[in-house]
Amino acid sequence: MTAERLLTFGAVVFVLFDGNLVCHATESQVGLCLMCDGTVLNGSAVWNFCTSSAGEINGRCCLQKDNTSGAVCITGLDISHCNLSVVEDLSEASTSTMIDLSFNPISNLSDLVFQGFSQLSYVILPSNLTCPGGNASWEKTEVNSEYRLCEGQINACNQTGHMSWDCPQNSLCSPYGPSFFACSCAEDFHGYKCLREGEFPTAKVFGILGGSTVLTSILLWVTQRRKAKAM
Repeated sequence: MTAERLLTFGAVVFVLFDGNLVCHATESQVGLCLMCDGTVLNGSAVWNFCTSSAGEINGRCCLQKDNTSGAVCITGLDISHCNLSVVEDLSEASTSTMIDLSFNPISNLSDLVFQGFSQLSYVILPSNLTCPGGNASWEKTEVNSEYRLCEGQINACNQTGHMSWDCPQNSLCSPYGPSFFACSCAEDFHGYKCLREGEFPTAKVFGILGGSTVLTSILLWVTQRRKAKAM
């Protein structure tokens, strides 16, 4: 996998990104699916989505398994009717296409909860909440007395008037969740704002980091030996 440098907005953050969705090694490692009792209800929106996409129901999740690697991705999450008042971290479900949070006493939901959810196409929320990123981040929104539906995430990279910054030179824009976008360095560019040209020195950088870890361990061992002799 080729590492790319990313710059995400609003907050400006550089990270290493491999361009692939992060999935789990086994179904037992997907803890978010068991965050509340019960399972995805037969006939619910997530159930219908999961069965139509040949997914597998596991607790509150719809899972898709890669037959080659065995990795498991969450493609749907139904945590409706869970009596949740606060939702702060759904990052395990960043590969989801559909998320249902309806029928929960949630009074406020930060857009940051959905940062990185570039595959998300349907969000069902309590009716008092607004769609992540606002209505401008979705092709269609509906609300009634029971829930709010946000459908068809709009690619923020196509909304240049909505951006507070443009991607720097030598970089490409890619969606990074409702109202969010990421700037990845173009091929042969890396570093701060993608200003450095040439292959990213991966071996050198991680070699230095690895060497620093070894040196720290050695120094710690020497210090412990000296203390033992002094006693």
